[in-house]
Parts: sequence; structure tokens; C-alpha cells
Amino acid sequence: MKPAVIEQFFARLQAQNPEPKGELEYTNVYTLLVAVVLSAQATDTGVNKATRALFKKVKTPKDMLKLGEAGLKEHIKTIGLFNGKAKNVIALSQILADRYNGEVPHTREELVALPGVGRKTANVVLNIFFGQPTMAVDTHIFRISNRTGLAKGKDVLAVEEKLEKVVPPEYRLHAHHWLILHGRYVCKARKPDCPTCVVRDLCEFKDKTV
Repeated sequence: MKPAVIEQFFARLQAQNPEPKGELEYTNVYTLLVAVVLSAQATDTGVNKATRALFKKVKTPKDMLKLGEAGLKEHIKTIGLFNGKAKNVIALSQILADRYNGEVPHTREELVALPGVGRKTANVVLNIFFGQPTMAVDTHIFRISNRTGLAKGKDVLAVEEKLEKVVPPEYRLHAHHWLILHGRYVCKARKPDCPTCVVRDLCEFKDKTV
């Protein structure tokens, strides 16, 4: 896409949803981090159902360590891969308690060093809580970026780097939210809802639905 087309692309998404929000529920930066770790290969809806009761009890790493791995598993057993996720959450909580006085660090390098925290998870936390203009490329953003011609890439890192180059500065803070929501509800994997798409005429996808 040409720069002018990309600017129009995000201008329309902004007009449709001026202040996009992530759909994971959390009470502070720590519970946001935990929720994002739990959301890997799971739906936000499923994570929210599991964490509502959990986050009434747990608000800090010390709370989580007091609950323990077995107690955590009882809360999150409906989430896919919950055994491994529980182990990671307990491990990262221990590190936060020991090294960071219970606080969540706000650099990507420190975040990705935590158990269960990859680049995408770190980018989500940095964007949502710390207001950094990161691109957390998930399956939706990867699909949309390639399908529309917005930022083509063979893997998520290539797409992330391309988006960081092509998205106009004024749209970078909310760009990943607009793309995720657009991919979740409009530009869906199996059958995109092209007739309702606000960027239909800007999109380079050849097999548009009618």
C-alpha cells in the first residue's frame, strides 16, 4: 500500500472506533500481565471467565505466590495449556517479588526475560498499560496485514517491523487494537465480512466476499 492509502486506512478505523480497548479484563499492570500470559492460544472471553474470581483474590505477585500453583490451576483449568501457564505465572511472580519489589518492569527486554512472556505479550503490556506505541502481532494482525497488503511479511516479526515503518505516527498507539478488533469481528479468517468493511476499497485482497 502507498503511504496515502495507509493513512486513509487507519483514519477510517479511527473514525469507526476512536478509543479502542483490549478485551482482556484486569485490575492493574500485574493482573494485565497475567491475563495476557494466560491468553496465549486461548480466547479473551475464556480467559476473562477464568480470571474474574482469580483477580478478586490476587492483585500482586505475593498474592499469587500465596495462592500457589495448585490454587491457580483450580481457577484457570478451563483455559488451554493451563498446567504450563500456571507454572510460568508462579515463576514470573516469584521473579517480580524477588527482583522488582513486586512491580512489573516497563522495558521489552526485562519483560521477555520473564517465564511465559514472549515478544507479543510484552508488546501488549507496554502498549495497554505503559502507553508505548508497540505492535503486538497476533494471528489476526498477521492475517490482516498480509491479506490487505498493509504490511506483508513471512512471520510475525517481519510484519511487526513493517508495521512500525508504515503506520503513521499519529495512529501507532492504537493501531494494533484497531487491527485485532477488525480481524476478530470483520476480516475473519474463514470468511471475511467484506460488505461491512470500512476499508474494503483500500484492501488488496482479491477474493472479497459479497
